[in-house]
Amino acid sequence: MKLTVASITEEAPGILAFRLTDPAGAPLPPYTPGAHVDVTVPGGIVRQYSLCGDPADLSCYRIAVKLEAASRGGSRALHAQVRPGAALEIGAPRNLFALDEGAPEHVLFGAGIGITPLLNMVYALSGGEARYTLHYFARSQTDAAFAALLAAPRFGGNVRFHYGVSPEAMPGVLDACLAAAASGAAAHVYTCGPAPFMDAVVARAALDRPSESIHLEHFQAAPVAASGADHAFELELAASGQVLAVPPGESIVDVLARAGIMLDTSCREGICGTCVVPVLDGEPDHRDHCLSKKEKAANDQICACVSRSRSARLVLDL
Repeated sequence: MKLTVASITEEAPGILAFRLTDPAGAPLPPYTPGAHVDVTVPGGIVRQYSLCGDPADLSCYRIAVKLEAASRGGSRALHAQVRPGAALEIGAPRNLFALDEGAPEHVLFGAGIGITPLLNMVYALSGGEARYTLHYFARSQTDAAFAALLAAPRFGGNVRFHYGVSPEAMPGVLDACLAAAASGAAAHVYTCGPAPFMDAVVARAALDRPSESIHLEHFQAAPVAASGADHAFELELAASGQVLAVPPGESIVDVLARAGIMLDTSCREGICGTCVVPVLDGEPDHRDHCLSKKEKAANDQICACVSRSRSARLVLDL
């Protein structure tokens, strides 16, 4: 979609929110809470940003972008080059961080720019019957994007702000937050933010609830422990029976492209899920951050841009 930047607002130091609309004023495609979109920024770079508006309001999409000090071009281009009235190419919404519709309670933990997908969820939860609480961590109130919105009556009774919590105090604060919610599988936990923060949330939540009740969204790829040094393996394409060799250091996506089979890709970091393909046989070596633990354990799909194979051959449904 080619959408128009209707407005840009500063939500916190270094964080800009972009309101995107259809040039003809048509409603945009629906999406579910937790969804993100691919954004092609000036220069042709594609980045993923969570939708952070009200899913019931399809007159626009809203994204928020933090200017990263180590930006590889995405956030820097959006902050420096995009102005109201500009056109941006936006992909269809995809969701790898969905709310569990069967859960009677939801506990959301956000830090920094990680508030964006959770804000999207809070809009939806505020009109439903399930109990929910959002715990928002930031250095200070000034650094908390959307703090005024979240303090409004629509959300205020369900939002808890935590400012300036030190790393040493974090486990105790998280334990207190979790103790106020149901234990076990009754209350699902969702977290997004810097990797150390999410690691802390997951570690504390895992003490009294199953992994299937803990959900997280990555903004950047973190190193994933592989099963060992990269080794060569074979890909068998089920539709044709063709067998391709994947040497060490080369991705499944690149090997398929060399054979004339072009998979859609976006992040090339195992975050967005664009290149996930079904696996019919073999054991993947999952190195992505988009498949859940349950999906990885099933071994019936693989993120082809970063993951490899533990077995000598993988049979793909291609």
